[in-house]
Amino acid sequence: MNDDDPKTPSASPPEGSLAGLGRPGARPGDAPARPTAIDAVTQIRDPATIRSRCASITQAVGDGRSAHFKLDRSRLGEVAARVEQMTRAQYPDLRIPYHSRWRHFETGGVDRKAEMDALLAERNTAEQARARIDLSVVSVLLDAGAGADWKFQEAESGASFSRSEGLGVASFRAFMGGAFSALPDDPLRVDASALQRIDGDTLRRWFQVSGNNPLVGLEGRAALLKRLGDTLQKYALQHGGEARPGSLFDTLTDQGTRLQLSAADVLRALLDRFSSVWLTGSKLHNEPLGDVWRHAWAGGEGLSAGWVPFHKLSQWLAYSLLEPFEWAGVTVTGLDALTGLPEYRNGGLFVDGGVVLLRDPRLRERVWKPADDFIIEWRALTVSLIDELAPLVRQRLGRSAEQMPLACVLEGGTWATGRALARELRDGNPPFKIDSDGTVF
Repeated sequence: MNDDDPKTPSASPPEGSLAGLGRPGARPGDAPARPTAIDAVTQIRDPATIRSRCASITQAVGDGRSAHFKLDRSRLGEVAARVEQMTRAQYPDLRIPYHSRWRHFETGGVDRKAEMDALLAERNTAEQARARIDLSVVSVLLDAGAGADWKFQEAESGASFSRSEGLGVASFRAFMGGAFSALPDDPLRVDASALQRIDGDTLRRWFQVSGNNPLVGLEGRAALLKRLGDTLQKYALQHGGEARPGSLFDTLTDQGTRLQLSAADVLRALLDRFSSVWLTGSKLHNEPLGDVWRHAWAGGEGLSAGWVPFHKLSQWLAYSLLEPFEWAGVTVTGLDALTGLPEYRNGGLFVDGGVVLLRDPRLRERVWKPADDFIIEWRALTVSLIDELAPLVRQRLGRSAEQMPLACVLEGGTWATGRALARELRDGNPPFKIDSDGTVF
């Protein structure tokens, strides 16, 4: 039975959101200020906007307006059961960590963090945090789909890894080897000047890429790191501090004096600082927006109307920074302000689980780009449906939202179940063919 009356997920402003706050200096009785492009960009960088715009598209699909998709929410219970089964298999004690790049550094049962910690042991808490943030940022930015044919052989463990785990281990080894450092006597850092020298050949060596071991989007990844270097250098010139990702620790904690921040604060800082590195070309009044796309059903008001933000890699990075901040004694609140990640594992979960249905099976044969309405609708459905699935999974596991935030549902979880279904049905390949440059998917 198809569900033609989709529920709209809550779009309440998250903790730390700027939504609804008055302008600095405004007095009671003042006329509302006219929205500006800055306001619109701020709104697009608010995770509440991700939810509300995705909900608008999901509503349209549920109303039967999409030429691509229809929904069968009656299958959500079956999908929740699959996610429960996967979660119990991976974490029998239900002590589920965050969905984070740091899970990939544990691949193969190797505690690579302990290896890094031993080398950082003589440094103070702030410098340890900067190094972990440095690693998280470059590793996540390199974490788009690797393709089915690439593998990384780790000399230290003797094991071979592919896909996200392989990219995680390869980027960890590159970091440990000083690939991103400008200081020969300190490899465990990422510097703008080193990133600006990165090219395809550099990544080819570190990631063992060859004709027989191809990595999707190699040049796009290299270009992304170079732009990251440019962005870091420009920010340091304007605001001071070191030209490295780890300076986020100093910015967000007020030089280590602030011991609590919200997940929305982390995401906003990442988007404010790094949006110019993305290749999408999406801009609003010449301000780069990143993983943000036009769609007729996005809704909204003012200058941001019609744009639907996803910020997939930026949110993946925000999730991956939760632990580095917590390890430094900083509490991160409001975790569920962030959304499910709209990528092909979570998105494939709903396609393969029979919740998201194609109106025409021939749509599977086309090659799609991230800017196509087809992909935007699929990703928006993914965000909304993860919000609907999460309470069903928690109920089956006997956990509250406080005990099992969305970051743990994803890890338990939706991503792994999506991958398992893909392996059963298509040898692990995504449900749809995507022309990726290595920076979105």
